[in-house]
Amino acid sequence: MHHFDTHDVFNQAAPFADINLFACDLALQEALQREGGAQAALALHALGEQLGRAEVLDLGRQANANAPRLHNFDRSGRRVDEVEFHPSWHALMTLMIESGVHASPWDSGLAGAQVTRAAQYLLFGQVENGAQCPITMTYACVPALRQAGALADKWLPKILSRRYDPRSLPIEQKHGALIGMGMTEKQGGTDVRANTTRAAPLAPGEGQARFGAEGEGAFNIVGHKWFFSAPQSDAHLILAQTDDEGSAGLSCFFVPRFLPDGSRNAIRVQRLKDKLGNRSNASSEVEFCDAVGWLVGKAGRGIPTILEMGGHTRLDCVVGSAGIMRAALTHALHHARGRAAFGRKLADQPLMQNVLADLALESEAATVFALRLARCFDEGDDPAQALLGRILTPAGKYWLCKRGPGFGAEAMEVMGGNGYVEDGPLARLYREAPVNSIWEGSGNVMCLDLLRAFGKTPAAREALAAELALAGKASGPLNAYAARLLADIDQAHGDEFGARRLAERVVIAVQGALLVRHAPAFVAEAFIASRIAVDVGGAFGRLGPGVDCKAILERALAASADN
Repeated sequence: MHHFDTHDVFNQAAPFADINLFACDLALQEALQREGGAQAALALHALGEQLGRAEVLDLGRQANANAPRLHNFDRSGRRVDEVEFHPSWHALMTLMIESGVHASPWDSGLAGAQVTRAAQYLLFGQVENGAQCPITMTYACVPALRQAGALADKWLPKILSRRYDPRSLPIEQKHGALIGMGMTEKQGGTDVRANTTRAAPLAPGEGQARFGAEGEGAFNIVGHKWFFSAPQSDAHLILAQTDDEGSAGLSCFFVPRFLPDGSRNAIRVQRLKDKLGNRSNASSEVEFCDAVGWLVGKAGRGIPTILEMGGHTRLDCVVGSAGIMRAALTHALHHARGRAAFGRKLADQPLMQNVLADLALESEAATVFALRLARCFDEGDDPAQALLGRILTPAGKYWLCKRGPGFGAEAMEVMGGNGYVEDGPLARLYREAPVNSIWEGSGNVMCLDLLRAFGKTPAAREALAAELALAGKASGPLNAYAARLLADIDQAHGDEFGARRLAERVVIAVQGALLVRHAPAFVAEAFIASRIAVDVGGAFGRLGPGVDCKAILERALAASADN
């Protein structure tokens, strides 16, 4: 040591990097195999290796440290409303687009495509979450756009392309396209029926005069959006009223950045949102100053049209939250194995083992639930699977997303001050966790949607019962819990006051059943004992005696992964 140095640096865990994110995740590997994505295992192994490299993981830090910037005007004073991103953002987007995570279920033709994509998305979620937003919207728009005839013929090839093209150009000049969403307004938020944005058909002959054959069915749009996601996207799906009184109902419109004549559409980006997390991604406020859009679906049926998109975005909220939890767990566990206190490694101390094992149980349960839900989307032609997906989507979005912030806080605490500062990823993950609970329907909205599903479709209860019955009689506490849950569903009858508790119980029952069927006994029994035999606690580290924490933690992150 140099005589002016004050100390040597020791007892600091090395960064969690240069690790295969797929190979170190046994729960994800097993879920992929059984839920229908086995054919993608080798590709996911390669993706996990690529995403776990130190330089790739660092892209997440760079993209969030260098937030996007809005330029409303060019140097000559022309209105352009361009968003400038750091090169790290473009590198992340390139990785995702080239992997097909925005498109593969729609064009791969492979069985298990939704499950495979969910596994990909979960891995990307351990690198950076802001860039997942435009990926999710682009992926989710396809079912809605397929209703749009000539519009779909023109746009879907670019949407499904594996070439990332961030240039601001008319779609004809681009190699690929991204799609965003704009639903909510200042006065309504989630209550989109309160929207005041108006759409009126162009005057007879005006559309054809301006755009030729592509002008057919064009509308002028005047109004605003309070949250307009990813304004750099090539087009957005929005909701607007089509009559002055709003009695006709909201309609869905496709609003491109550039019009068929090559001019910029009259979408004025007012400002970018200054957000708690998701800082790498641009969210904006916009005004439509006689913008032009095209109707998607039937007039007055905008909400059902958008709900086709909403089911897939909510699936991504579930999978994305599972990815954030997995990232927080691996960083915390890796740190605990490399850091000593009071003469022992943190990971060897019983109370810390309790905390880490509890986190590992939560993460594994989130992973298996997310991939099981993705299989419902793969098998949507099966009425039972469609019904199961109909209830597990809102319930899962409520419970998994709600567990994220507490999970992130606990993982951060494992690392102490090293977790709280922005030099590492835990602070960013913690700030990221709440967005999936808020975006695409808050917790209350999801729970009310679950009630609505049970109320409108009694067979949904039978689909859930059939799923839970697959666990057999292996666990008495699980069987009793499931029986009480199913009985309470019969009595719920629109009980809004208790809807959150109902959604929580649905998810925990399904997670318990999946773990009893597929996980090692030391995982399933610990989950049942800590979440089904007793109520879920508000903090982690409440596992009872007899839990094999060592085995749980070895499964969560193989010790060789730390080398």
